[in-house]
Amino acid sequence: MADVIHPTFDNTATAPATPTLTATGGVVETPAVMLYTRLRKSPYFWKSRERGVAAYSVYNHTYHPRHYGDPVGEYWSLLHGVTVWDVGVERQLEISGPDAFDFTNMLIPRDLTKCEVGQCKYVFVTAPDGGIINDPVLLRLEENRFWLSLADSDVGLWAQGLAHAGGWDVELREADVAPLQIQGPRAKQVMTDLFGADILDVPYYRLREFDLDGMRVVVSRTGYSGEVGYEIYLHDASRDAGRLWDAVWEAGEPHGLRPIGPCHIRRIEAGMLAYGCDITLDTNPLEVGYDYHWMVDLDQEADFVGKEALRRARETGISRLMVGVEIGGRPLGSYNDGSMIEPFPVYSAGTTPVGSVTSACYSPRLDRNIGLAMVPIGLSTAGTELTVGTPDGARGALVVEKPFIDPRKETPKL
Repeated sequence: MADVIHPTFDNTATAPATPTLTATGGVVETPAVMLYTRLRKSPYFWKSRERGVAAYSVYNHTYHPRHYGDPVGEYWSLLHGVTVWDVGVERQLEISGPDAFDFTNMLIPRDLTKCEVGQCKYVFVTAPDGGIINDPVLLRLEENRFWLSLADSDVGLWAQGLAHAGGWDVELREADVAPLQIQGPRAKQVMTDLFGADILDVPYYRLREFDLDGMRVVVSRTGYSGEVGYEIYLHDASRDAGRLWDAVWEAGEPHGLRPIGPCHIRRIEAGMLAYGCDITLDTNPLEVGYDYHWMVDLDQEADFVGKEALRRARETGISRLMVGVEIGGRPLGSYNDGSMIEPFPVYSAGTTPVGSVTSACYSPRLDRNIGLAMVPIGLSTAGTELTVGTPDGARGALVVEKPFIDPRKETPKL
């Protein structure tokens, strides 16, 4: 295997994009995503745009700010300061009614009898074959009222179909609720200025309701950053989103608040999965490293969609596993900068791919390229040498333990 190189970072060096040809044959290196009426907009769309959004993607049929022109600078701000994220794309599927608990418990492999009112859980929504339909954060607001804060797939339609077919007595709706994320080591200072010292009493993965100048919000100690963080879920978001954004900005400015998109460098360092690339309907929880009995509880009394398929998978064993990899060569991009348009094929020997790198980036503080890869079980042991195909050629790679940073995930609990 070629040596894994830990290069000096060059912010201008990114993998070449797949060319897009114009009608005359010219190459448009950075084609635009059109802004128009067909796609939805976050309630914070105009406020975040005022702060200089440089690139959008589409998430839950909604424009989503990916970065504000400097993904690496945003990374450092997340590590050392405080950041605000427009994540109104995280649509809230509200499940309520007499059967809400049993219905929600049927959607996911976790045992909801172990989830108290006021608690949050990271969960999978699974298909009959065990595939992952979505990986939302679940918030239990009342005994029979839940929010699923959705990743990028149409779970509302799936839930409506199941509820109708099963005759469940539940109400399913997309709540007029939109979250902002406040993430980074100074997040507690900003949140204290907004809500008072009581906010510091909200434990990790718990929630509490607050009133902020007449705006109703739910605040949770959660986030997609691997750092200290909060999410502010705003009721009546279609009406009050501008007011909340301005209030957060006023509280955050003295602390150096910076708007950023979801920081993929940091989430890859943390080994956090992204729906649509690392996890899809074609992967199950065991294959992506979540074969924990608390995450896929096959011993619980309740049934859930995919239970038998996941039981068989656990009994027979899986054939592939998601691992961490270090990748040699010059620096890759930040992942959310358009530098990784397709998964990178993984080779062990020969010319036939045996797996794929699903997310990869250059980590400035580790001074190396890192990524998440799905590989055969036989190639999943730390220290295994691989070859990864990238747009600028084959590179040596090494299977390593993940997460790459903070393996016990202590930082967000501080």
